Amino acid sequence: MFNLPQALKRLVIGRAMRSEELGETLLPKRLALPVFASDPLSSVAYATGEILLVLTVGGTAFLYLTPWIAAGVVALMAVVVMSYRQVVHAYPSGGGSYEVVSKNLGANSGLVVAASLLVDYVMTVAVSVASGVDNIISAFSGLADHRVALALAFVVLLAAMNLRGVRESGKAFAAPTYLFIGGILLMVVTGLVRVVFGDNPQAPTAALGIDPEGGKDPLQGLGLLLLGLRAFASGCTALTGVEAISNGVPAFRTPKAKNAATTMAVMGVTAVVMFVGVTVLALTSHVHYVEDACQLVGITGDCHGHTQQTVIAQLASTFLGGDNGVLFYFIQAVTALVLILAANTAFNGFPLLASILAEHRHLPRQMHTRGDRLAFSNGIIALAVVAGGLLWFYRADVTSLIHLYILGVFTSFTLSQIGMVRHWNRTLATEGDPAVRGAAQRSRIINGLGAVTTALVLVIVLITKFTQGAWLAVVAAVLLWLMMRGIRRHYDAVAAELAVADDEEAPRPRQVHAVVLVSTLHRPTLRALGYARAFRPDTLEAVTVAVENDATDELKAQWDAHGIRVPLRVLDSPFREITKPVVAHVRELTAARPGDAVAVIVPEYVVGRWWEHLLHNQSALWLKSRLLFTPGVVVVSVPWQLTSAGRADRPARRAPGAVRRGEPARGR
Repeated sequence: MFNLPQALKRLVIGRAMRSEELGETLLPKRLALPVFASDPLSSVAYATGEILLVLTVGGTAFLYLTPWIAAGVVALMAVVVMSYRQVVHAYPSGGGSYEVVSKNLGANSGLVVAASLLVDYVMTVAVSVASGVDNIISAFSGLADHRVALALAFVVLLAAMNLRGVRESGKAFAAPTYLFIGGILLMVVTGLVRVVFGDNPQAPTAALGIDPEGGKDPLQGLGLLLLGLRAFASGCTALTGVEAISNGVPAFRTPKAKNAATTMAVMGVTAVVMFVGVTVLALTSHVHYVEDACQLVGITGDCHGHTQQTVIAQLASTFLGGDNGVLFYFIQAVTALVLILAANTAFNGFPLLASILAEHRHLPRQMHTRGDRLAFSNGIIALAVVAGGLLWFYRADVTSLIHLYILGVFTSFTLSQIGMVRHWNRTLATEGDPAVRGAAQRSRIINGLGAVTTALVLVIVLITKFTQGAWLAVVAAVLLWLMMRGIRRHYDAVAAELAVADDEEAPRPRQVHAVVLVSTLHRPTLRALGYARAFRPDTLEAVTVAVENDATDELKAQWDAHGIRVPLRVLDSPFREITKPVVAHVRELTAARPGDAVAVIVPEYVVGRWWEHLLHNQSALWLKSRLLFTPGVVVVSVPWQLTSAGRADRPARRAPGAVRRGEPARGR
């Protein structure tokens, strides 16, 4: 029988994969780079713009700070990349910052990192998609009114691609990522060559002046320092996603740690080269980029309706032949595409981290379940829903979303580097081999430098962005931390309650009393009675509820006519209820016979069509839900397959919609 929902699912996701095919989804380095590093690589498209947005608050007077801020971002990138290469080698099982901090600083600190990263992954999707849509609108301004719809559509597309599996998403995303790298490097090299040989074209906005925000006077002293720190904090968006490779080591082909470390180094060098190149071109061509278009002096028409081109769009227009050339549209296309696909870093990191947390009983166990394509489907869907909600609420506005960004990632950076310092201290305390000790000492210096640097940046980010919206990210992380602790306490309490003592024997009731629920005398009722007799209870009775007197009298007459040797008890129901009389009767039985068991046997229809579920078994479903809360009661369903369920007893080759147990998220 044709199943339309399953057919659509197969079309979108692909065929279901067997558990033993998990090895086929592992990634070579050329695919791992676009899968795990598309976020930090794509941040080149907006990191320079974020620095300029802050500095132009006071007009053009403070753009001279841009090279120094960019240099600070590059130095920080180098430190963080070197630090996380140590993490990859020391903890190749893929826990990343969460595992490092949990093992070295304790479970609560590990949950702080986990909560921060989960929030940051959500923000990565929202910011990347919104920024990608901005670049599309820079090329096609007529789409500005459809910003939110475009953003949500891209989130759905990304989720569908990732539900197909990590390897397939890597294949789909590899070409756009490499085209983006090639396009940006082409633009940078072309621009630098033109500048070196004396041809220094100016950006479309170079001739426009900038009004200081609110007519502010030039800043001095502390105000200038805070402006520079705020611009630096915004530029640090270039570092988001750097840790994703350390979280995703299990997805690499062997040797996993070596391949992951190599990929991280390539990612760091490539991101730095592109970021420096874009920043240099933006300064030499005098790009003016502001938060509010009405700050620009000299634009024609209504400033409120003016759509600014992004920094990348202005550079492409300036150095690659104008905003109507083929290369301009190529740069805009690959930039928009890679920014949207940059969210793929989060679509890989979030489900994997959520799976590890679920394995440790900090999140619902369903997060540890692999789907049809051996991806952590529940985590992918959860991320898409939350990120889509943020895009809808903030109208896919990058400026509004960016303030909630990067706080979480620097929290994890700082704590993980502190944890790595403690890891190397423990290694040095027990290791006697001089070569190993030398390597550990070098690694400790690198991670110590990373801890100090990222801690300073965390303080800067917290101070400069807290009142602009970062407090929401802090609140979200705190609530998530509390929720994960509560889930762990619940699972621990359940485990303790269900634990078997060393001398404990299987509990056995003194007697079993069977109650068969009857509404009508038909074949399902006879099967339920036959099943009840088969396990030979100590007492057996049939129970019906007298909702309508005529129907009850007819049932009693049929009962006697068929000579059924099971007593039929009729429960009175003056208010025509079914559930309450049955539950009250069963509770009377359990109260009168402590230590005995009461088996309530419910005949049920098995149907094959979705709409038939609405027509049958509703009373039985409600009854069972109430009886399950009654101590000493066992509820037994006796199925009767209707004709429409004729295929139900045929074993399927695969059960695409079945509940699955997840494979270990790490090499355990």
